Amino acid sequence: MLHFHSKYSLRYGIKSPEFIVDYGIQNGYEKIALTDINNTSAALHFIQYAQQRGLKIAAGVDIRNDLEKCYVLIAKNNRGFHELNNFLSRHLHEEKTFPPQPGYLPNCEVIYPLSSRPDKLQSNEWIGVRAEELNQFFLKDLKHKQKFVCLQPMTFESKRDFNTHRLLRAIDKNTLLSKLTQKDHAQENDRLIPREILYKKFGENYEFILHQTEQLLKGCEIRFEFHDAAPSQNLKTYSGSVEEDRKLIEELCRKGLSKRYPQLNKTITDRIQREIEVIEKKEYLAYFLITWDIINYATSRGYFHVGRGSGANSIVAYLLGITDVDPLELDLYFERFINLYRKNPPDFDIDFSWKERDEVTQYIFDRFPTAALLCTYQTFQYKGTVRELGKVFGLPKSDIDILSSGKYNYDRLDEMNRLVLKYGKYIEGLPSHLSVHTGGIVISEKPITWFGATFLPPKGYPTTQFSMLEAEDVGLYKFDILSQRGLSKIHDSLKIIKENRPEKDLRDIHDLCYFKSDIRIRKLLETGDAMGCFYVESPAMRMLMKKLKTSTYLELVAASSIIRPGVSGSGMMQEYILRHKDEKRRATAHPTLLEIMPETYGVMVYQEDVIKVAHHFAGLTLDEADILRRGMSGKYRSRGEFRYVEEKFFDNCLEKGYSPQLTSSVWKQIESFAGYAFSKGHSASYAVESFQSLYLKAYFPLEYMVATINNFGGYYRTEFYVHEARRLGAVIEAPCIQNSLWETRIINKTVYLGFNLINGIFIKEMQRMLTNREKEGEFQDFDSFIERTNPTMENLVLLIRIGAFRNFQVSKKNLQWRTHLFFRKTNLRTEQMHLFSQEKRDFKLPVLHCEPFEQAFEEMELLGFPLCDPFSLLTQPVEHTFDLTALPEFVSRTITLYGYLVSTKSTKTSKKELMYFGTFLDANSQTFDTVHFPDIARKFPFMGRGIYKITGKVMEEFGYYSIETQHLEKLNFIGDPRYEESETPKTQYPKSIN
Repeated sequence: MLHFHSKYSLRYGIKSPEFIVDYGIQNGYEKIALTDINNTSAALHFIQYAQQRGLKIAAGVDIRNDLEKCYVLIAKNNRGFHELNNFLSRHLHEEKTFPPQPGYLPNCEVIYPLSSRPDKLQSNEWIGVRAEELNQFFLKDLKHKQKFVCLQPMTFESKRDFNTHRLLRAIDKNTLLSKLTQKDHAQENDRLIPREILYKKFGENYEFILHQTEQLLKGCEIRFEFHDAAPSQNLKTYSGSVEEDRKLIEELCRKGLSKRYPQLNKTITDRIQREIEVIEKKEYLAYFLITWDIINYATSRGYFHVGRGSGANSIVAYLLGITDVDPLELDLYFERFINLYRKNPPDFDIDFSWKERDEVTQYIFDRFPTAALLCTYQTFQYKGTVRELGKVFGLPKSDIDILSSGKYNYDRLDEMNRLVLKYGKYIEGLPSHLSVHTGGIVISEKPITWFGATFLPPKGYPTTQFSMLEAEDVGLYKFDILSQRGLSKIHDSLKIIKENRPEKDLRDIHDLCYFKSDIRIRKLLETGDAMGCFYVESPAMRMLMKKLKTSTYLELVAASSIIRPGVSGSGMMQEYILRHKDEKRRATAHPTLLEIMPETYGVMVYQEDVIKVAHHFAGLTLDEADILRRGMSGKYRSRGEFRYVEEKFFDNCLEKGYSPQLTSSVWKQIESFAGYAFSKGHSASYAVESFQSLYLKAYFPLEYMVATINNFGGYYRTEFYVHEARRLGAVIEAPCIQNSLWETRIINKTVYLGFNLINGIFIKEMQRMLTNREKEGEFQDFDSFIERTNPTMENLVLLIRIGAFRNFQVSKKNLQWRTHLFFRKTNLRTEQMHLFSQEKRDFKLPVLHCEPFEQAFEEMELLGFPLCDPFSLLTQPVEHTFDLTALPEFVSRTITLYGYLVSTKSTKTSKKELMYFGTFLDANSQTFDTVHFPDIARKFPFMGRGIYKITGKVMEEFGYYSIETQHLEKLNFIGDPRYEESETPKTQYPKSIN
């Protein structure tokens, strides 16, 4: 029995499953077994590749406690594979050591190492012997002669592989290579051995062992169907039968019609009928109904969701409430999502609030017992690997830092440093550990252990040991249950509005028809005044909306995709803007492209455009065109079929008589989409959420900004959402023990920042305080606060420093003195409430000096930002403030202005040089943007947060103004007055008055 270890024997193996299969073929083996250590991650891909190559294989697992071999399990058939996966999963979940014997596994062969064979063997149990153990075997009792088989572990091909293995083991053990013992790694002779040599090692005396091994392997056969031949392995039916599933979908569609399409027509009914027929033929009825079930549960709990991705192309998904995008309005064709000839499965991406996703996930696992999370393989990255190897070799930190940074002269490195770099390349890309997919969940018809073992990450849900690629290949289609903060902001806003402005009537947040025509929302879009609003608040998106003067839903759908790197990186964003602004410019588009994509002026913007262009422009079949679209994700880009289609694209264009320049230009657009383009339905889903958040900001700006602060914003830091709330008319108050809650709240127009914003605050203690305040009312004074809440000194000092007791009209320093004296005198504290107020000790305290702006520096330390105007903290006031409304009068002229740095973004020029874009707030809380070309960026780099003096030329493009920076200087804040030397005499420690 050759039992191979692949690289998925994590931090142990070296070789890929493909290499092992090819090796077996090239070296004369008729059958081999893959048995990774406590892991079946590679099994599905190993089986798939072996079937393609025509090699007979067996699948199993090498069960070990740490590296102590217990036994090897080999599946006799698919049921045996399920048994061993179930056995492995159970022990991984419970984190138990493996028992000396696995128990009854009727469809598995169990092979014990010679050194730990049990006294009695079942019919499916064997004793394994390595070639190196034959002498030891000869001396043993041969009464179980018929039970001996070859158990030859094969892990390495070369000395280099063995060295790499030892380094992996040292990394895993977090120890120096010199301290690694023989028990910590494999034997050096665990090498790949050609069949002929292995047979010679056993020789004639032990030929019976090899014969028995071959007979054992002959009885082990496992097969799966993959790719095109793979039937769906998802839950087959939702209601118990296909007929009932179809009836349920038809009924749900009828219910959805009254809400979505009050006025029916033949186009709508025909589309519904056609989609249901295709969904049934492709066996996706249950997939739709399971998704509807999840949405239905979330809706019943009052949770919001967004259905993203190409699922928005389906009118059935729209009627079932899975998406909020009308596919007829946007001319989204269903075939982009599902068609009879499309091989890859549907894929619903469902976003929930980050606060609610865990509950939705729990519901899925409670509702569907065969559910499992999908794993991802985290691989060794070069820089991190170099750091790990540096530690393993015992290099000093300074050397490790240099090697990791890449800033070294190789010729000057010593041998040890060169070894680190050399083996860093060997280890780079190997799987390091298993992680959890962002939101992928599979719900299978059979137990998930039919396909592989599972492990139990901290969230407590069974998680596959194989990734989404293997899942898709074998017919398991995932549900993406994702989270985002935008939905939580909308949900929280509605709650805050009802509390703070109960007299106001709220529109139905799903009333998109009204939002599309609302004048206030259009104004926010046109001006780019969208800070805090989902997807449209970034400087780049704000810039684009200003240039396009975006005012309609369809324009925002296009803008949501144009901003993506694929379109913008190819130069087509600029071309789209030009054609959008100038009708004559549209005539420069190729007639075929303009005919295919009239809505976007002949510019490829969406993923669907690639299919259209490949089919109508280049003459590829729809199947071939879809391969191009799939290749854009990057997962399939290296596959042979993608390269074949690429060649055919150019060949067809040549036959059609297109010029090489035109063909290359169109291909460049297609190629630039790799991994970045949105489907049109996906962009439309984003636009829906953008309109919802824009509505809230337009009509309830303060409440919406409070919700944004409580969800920790979006693109910007919390500080700038606080600034935005102030700009919109809010009065900002620091956390206060009388009015603040754990999260930020608003009362009329006053915003009280939440205690959760204070660095180092104890959540449990603050919750106890809030419960006490709610039960017994406001605190009368500082002493009553201490008596009623029994705080820790650390928490009390933080509250004093942030000014939370300011309502008592007692200076902070006075409170600090009293706090320290109280904890100095009181050694024992109790959690019990005082039945009677104790007599208060009075202290005679001097007048305690307080420097101006001390509070601002306390706020910067505890909140991360000051609540005062940051311009007031400058050592020298600014010379003048430039009125940003006057920018149009200064185009191409050089001006000087001052700004508080909000954010920066870097990019690389065509020459691979770094340049930057900056966003600033001026003294009037108005934003402006700057451009820093490479030479300026090097000469005048950003120096972190603060206020900058910026000199530059005013630039204008399509009504959007920015400053092309020529000089950048960070201005100095005053010194921290808390630590500045003062002429005030030192205060004596107060004494108590008895």
